[in-house]
Amino acid sequence: MKSPASKLVIGWAFSCISVMLNTGIANQIALAKSTNPQKCDILAYVTDTDPRGLNVRSNRSSKSKILGQIPINETVQVVAAAGDRVQITNASDGFQGTGWVFVPKLGLTTRGYGTNGVDLYANTNQQSQKVGRIPANTVVKLLGCQGDWAQVEYQDIKGWLTREDQCGAALTSCS
Repeated sequence: MKSPASKLVIGWAFSCISVMLNTGIANQIALAKSTNPQKCDILAYVTDTDPRGLNVRSNRSSKSKILGQIPINETVQVVAAAGDRVQITNASDGFQGTGWVFVPKLGLTTRGYGTNGVDLYANTNQQSQKVGRIPANTVVKLLGCQGDWAQVEYQDIKGWLTREDQCGAALTSCS
């Protein structure tokens, strides 16, 4: 027979697992530690303030060959994500080609013009729990992507934005 203390520990462990699965935290942890790239199809813009621009590398390693740079505020297409790196292509200016960049050097702005903002979801599914609301035309921190969903952070809340709620242009609105 198990002691009351061990029953309590087992119950607590199952509760934690349930919370992680139901809130999408497990999905976020899996994506953050993933070594296999997730396919993406989103637009983002460069936020790196380095005067030389954002370094584009030949692979995901921070020590890999620099292929070129992309200036601040230029738009890129993000085609894959793995950990804190994303694969980009189709830069609006600067580097032409495909390479890997450090995701915290990219940003997004929300759409939702003429509304009271956009929803932030726990998972890449509009039927998942809504974890927050972000005002229209608000800069958010890009964390990663999966398909055409962007994983973002706003005021310490992490979640997923639908393609319709993303604006990957820095200097113009995406109306």
